[in-house]
Amino acid sequence: MILIACIIALTTMFVFAFLQTDVLGQTPKGADLERIKKSVHYRDGKFQNEHFTPDLKEGTSYWDIMKAYFKKVEGKDPSEPVESVRTDLKNLGPDPQIIWFGHSSYLIHINGKNILVDPILSGHASPFSFLVKSFPGADLYKAEDMPPIDVLVISHDHYDHLDKETVKKLRPTVKQIVTSLGVGSHLKRWGYAESQITELDWDESTVVDSVLKFTAQPARHFSGRGLKRNQTFWSSFVLKTPTHNLFLGGDSGYDTHFKTIGQKYGPFDLVMLECGQYNEFWKYIHTMPEQTALAATDLRAKALLPVHWSKFRLALHPWREPIERVTKAAKELNMPLVMVRIGQPVVLAETPSQPQGATH
Repeated sequence: MILIACIIALTTMFVFAFLQTDVLGQTPKGADLERIKKSVHYRDGKFQNEHFTPDLKEGTSYWDIMKAYFKKVEGKDPSEPVESVRTDLKNLGPDPQIIWFGHSSYLIHINGKNILVDPILSGHASPFSFLVKSFPGADLYKAEDMPPIDVLVISHDHYDHLDKETVKKLRPTVKQIVTSLGVGSHLKRWGYAESQITELDWDESTVVDSVLKFTAQPARHFSGRGLKRNQTFWSSFVLKTPTHNLFLGGDSGYDTHFKTIGQKYGPFDLVMLECGQYNEFWKYIHTMPEQTALAATDLRAKALLPVHWSKFRLALHPWREPIERVTKAAKELNMPLVMVRIGQPVVLAETPSQPQGATH
């Protein structure tokens, strides 16, 4: 009994100490919380999706998920280092270009500006460096490789989209941040000035340097870094420039919002949409690959760049399965697919007119 009591006490102390660390960020309070309370999407003490969105599929328990994780999955990890291309990001030359860094991290070099989206460059996508480590070869790029950043875009506050280590290292090079309502509280705790941060509710817009217009749009997801969920918002973003119209998808389950956004803001020259880390267990908060291609069609996209795969293992599917399934679905829907290695520039003027095969 004494041993059990000691284990419980030590565990409690560890949890309490962890909750005091800044890796969790900061839950909105004061004026930040008061602004959040004015959002029509904030009800009953938390942010809400447009439609009913359970964390898990009906009839699924967390015990079901735990059992599934113990089953062997062939090809769950890449059998060799992930192919990556070394590009000098500080001397990119003519724009517009997009460079993908694996998962949902990418740099948009357009109209003389650098926009960095959801950078996870620390080698792990969790509060602990020894958990959810990037696959060998997929972590070629670090914060130090990034050029000066005109706009840092953070879609939501999950650890695989908002990485404390990365954003703190980037701080001297970042001019402005565009993010979802409430996420700025984390960033301010990590040293960013309030004047650098623009938080957007859905359908709100901001213009940066007269040439970059960001409009926050719905996503079907959730948020949270600690014990309480949905205290900050999650968004997709429309990025309108003098030359291009882009859609930055963030994380989202499939729903009617894709078609609504396409009708209101499309067509898009290129859409970045998640195609990995899915499962029928959590089908409401992440798209299945076939839905990724369908969402691109709903958005009236000229081409689709599938992201949210290749770098980390956060689900149960084989490593290559997301890109194989989305490639097949895109071909069936006649949706042009942009396929690149990590670090390989996508020149927007040269986006393909027909779906391309995977290069990994």
